[in-house]
Amino acid sequence: MPFDFRQLDPVLDSRMRVGILALLLNGDAVEFVHLRDKLKATDGNLAKHLRRLEEAEYVTMAKAFVGRRPCTTYRITESGRAALDKHIGLLAKLLEADT
Repeated sequence: MPFDFRQLDPVLDSRMRVGILALLLNGDAVEFVHLRDKLKATDGNLAKHLRRLEEAEYVTMAKAFVGRRPCTTYRITESGRAALDKHIGLLAKLLEADT
């Protein structure tokens, strides 16, 4: 039986968004700058992907100041964790179906 790609979450079609969620999996708040540096992304590109994850309620964002410096952090939500787990499980099924 062929794999039904419609089962895959379109929000997670982007390797950048999958990478963001993977970096957030430990549950700690992660700074925008850290995500940018780890993913080797531009500010604008990363912001666009984070916005899409926020719209899907897969991440939450908090803005604060550290001293006088603004600091934006992100956390994965339970629905984001569940979506990533499901996505990885479906990809594993695809790999198994091919063997």
